[in-house]
Amino acid sequence: MRLIVIDGLDASGKSTQAHLLARYLSEQGMSVCIRTHPSDDNLFGVYAGRFLYSRGKGAHFASAFFYMFDVFRSIFVYSWQKYDCTIFVRYLMGAAYLPPPLHKYAYRFFAVLVPRSGDMFFIDVTPEDAYERIVQKRDRREMFEDIASLRKVRDRVLSLTGIGGWIVVDGGRSPGEVEADIRRHLDIKGVGQMRANRPVRA
Repeated sequence: MRLIVIDGLDASGKSTQAHLLARYLSEQGMSVCIRTHPSDDNLFGVYAGRFLYSRGKGAHFASAFFYMFDVFRSIFVYSWQKYDCTIFVRYLMGAAYLPPPLHKYAYRFFAVLVPRSGDMFFIDVTPEDAYERIVQKRDRREMFEDIASLRKVRDRVLSLTGIGGWIVVDGGRSPGEVEADIRRHLDIKGVGQMRANRPVRA
C-alpha cells in the first residue's frame, strides 16, 4: 500500500487536493482510501473536533491529544485494508498546534511511531489567504483560525518540514496548478509501476 499525506493550514485546500488525487489514481485503475483527521467515525476524532471549537490551554492540549490518537487509529485500522493507496489528510503536522518547543519534541516522538512516506505534501498558503478563505466559507471558526494563530502555526510547520522530508507545495495558486505540482512530485512512473505490480484479485 502506498501512503500519501496531504497536510496544510486550515483552508489551504487539503481535502480538495486529496479528492482530486484520489480521482486521478482511480482513473489509473487503483483502489484509493481517503482518511481525513480529525475524523467523525470514532470518539478520538469526534472529541478532537469538539475541542477545536473550545478555548483555553486545556482544550488546546486535549484537541492535540485526541487528534494523535485519531491518527493512530486510522493507521492501525486502515493498514490492514486492501487498498493500493491511502491518502491521509492531516498527519504529523498536528504537532505544530502545540506550543513551542513542545511541538518539535512531539513531532519527533510521533514520527518514530507512525509510518513514514516519501509522498508527504504540505500545501503552503499565507496566513492572510487562509484566513480570508475561512471567513468566506465557514460559519464557525476553530480556536486556531485567526490571523495571529495561523501565523504562529505556519512558522512552526515550516520549521518541521525540513525534519521529515516534506514536499512544500505553493497552495496560493489554482487547484489545478496545485494538483499538477503534486502529480509531478508523485512520479508518474512510480504510480505506473505500482499499478503493474498489483496482485490479481478474485
